[in-house]
Amino acid sequence: MVLYFHLMEMFDDNYFMKQALVEAQKAYEAEEVPVGAVVVIDNKIIARAHNLTECLNDVTAHAEMQAITSASHFLNGKYLSDCSLYVTLEPCVMCIGAIYWSQIGKIVFGAEDKKRGFQQAQLEAHPKATVYGGIMAEDATALLRDFFRNKRT
Repeated sequence: MVLYFHLMEMFDDNYFMKQALVEAQKAYEAEEVPVGAVVVIDNKIIARAHNLTECLNDVTAHAEMQAITSASHFLNGKYLSDCSLYVTLEPCVMCIGAIYWSQIGKIVFGAEDKKRGFQQAQLEAHPKATVYGGIMAEDATALLRDFFRNKRT
């Protein structure tokens, strides 16, 4: 019984956000804006993604969009209502639209995006979804800040 509770504590929002940060680091190393995402169902990661906009020359290739597509293929269905999305940066308007239509049940993001985030646009996720922000925000913000500082020098 103790082992079961220990495992449940291991798979918390911080654990999955750390996994999204691993993806963000991959984006950073590929000279993409360092945003990473994972999709989880029943404490199992079914999709991992990071920004690919530069690599694919595609403005829609955000981490969230890549993760949603991958999770949908994994589950062989377009609705992800039993899934949780962990993303290192607050989703933009485009991504919150895809999140809405895929009906993801839980959205957890790290850093806020005060310029382009969905909250700034006064949009909401699907009515049945829960949204949590600020999880490991300092780590996500530091990675973004470092990336853009290096781009300016």
